[in-house]
Amino acid sequence: MPDQALFAQRLSLLTLGVADLERAIAFYAALGWRRHASSVEGEVAFYDLGGSVLALWSRAALADDSGVVDGGGWGGVTLAHNVRTPAEVDAVLAAAEAAGARLARPGAPTAWGGYSGVFVDPDGHPWEIAVNPGWPLDDDGRVRLG
Repeated sequence: MPDQALFAQRLSLLTLGVADLERAIAFYAALGWRRHASSVEGEVAFYDLGGSVLALWSRAALADDSGVVDGGGWGGVTLAHNVRTPAEVDAVLAAAEAAGARLARPGAPTAWGGYSGVFVDPDGHPWEIAVNPGWPLDDDGRVRLG
């Protein structure tokens, strides 16, 4: 078993493979996301997520670097962003759609007592936007599991 301090329970970096980096940057900019200064123009975009980093990088380069064959399909991962109210869910979904996302599921009450909807970004990455009454948000908007 690895040393617990060495392999702590956290996610440091999430990289999304994208077909067109400039298009992806423009999409996230339209949602109000700001690239970090350490981004490399024309190569990779970094976004500070307050304790972790989101990167946008060439899908082909990411597959090669990761040692996988890109079958072009969904990779079995959905990203999520929690907000405080159903109105905020609907506002984020509307902003994403206006920026070029496909609305996969409009905001609606869930079986688990929350409210959520899903948009798919221009590169096919699904994002669930949700209110989860069992996962309160702190003052900075971060989920805190009780």
